Amino acid sequence: MSKLAEFARIIDEAARTATAVPQLTDTQPDITVSDAYEIQSLSLAHRQERGEVQIGVKMGLTSRAKMLQVGVSEVIWGRLTNTMRLTEGHDLIRSHYVHPRVEPEIAYIIRKPLSGIVSAAEALAAVEAVAPAMEIIDSRYRNFKFTLPDVIADNSSSSSFFVGAWHKPETDVSNLGILLEVNGRPAQIGSSAAILGNPIRSLVAAARAVGDIGESLEPGYIVLAGGATAAHPLTPGEYIQTSFQHLGSVSFTVAN
Repeated sequence: MSKLAEFARIIDEAARTATAVPQLTDTQPDITVSDAYEIQSLSLAHRQERGEVQIGVKMGLTSRAKMLQVGVSEVIWGRLTNTMRLTEGHDLIRSHYVHPRVEPEIAYIIRKPLSGIVSAAEALAAVEAVAPAMEIIDSRYRNFKFTLPDVIADNSSSSSFFVGAWHKPETDVSNLGILLEVNGRPAQIGSSAAILGNPIRSLVAAARAVGDIGESLEPGYIVLAGGATAAHPLTPGEYIQTSFQHLGSVSFTVAN
């Protein structure tokens, strides 16, 4: 078994069993970003062997502040599968995760294949609908600490997501007010403009990213555009509701 394949097995098992592991770069400090995406792909293959199906992608590091913080100029991305989608309004089981945190997101559903270098107008023309969403991020590394290759290998920390009601693709989501509440009290306030200045730019980046490896955003794929606020750590007993200007709200309860 190659080293990258072994790393993929470690990451897959850590996610499957909700067990924290050391950073991969602790033992292999020269892992490249290209290596990390290969580990991510190999890890997905393990999940597909268990019957999971890819249904979309998530974008990460979509705020300029986060890019500067980790010293990169490009967004990162991960893959969404059918088992990662949770039913809006239902429980999230805390014990299924290592260090779960929630971020408000804008979700797109794709109407026709999209790949490679495209304009914002071309990206929007491929959209079937937009929706409010929340992503559950969960690093499988100890103490939620990692390098850039580590986080990419770990599916860019993506674990689960909730999607609210779908709206017409022409709905303007460029600068929507967002309020994340925990047990009825404000915890995070932000705007969808925090996602690369406009979430459609994240979809453009997603098309380019998958095109770079010969893939495409397929009809029916969901694309999570990236976190619009800081992430909130989740604790059993919390009721999480995020309200999006003009789009409605998304909610869930954190159970043990």
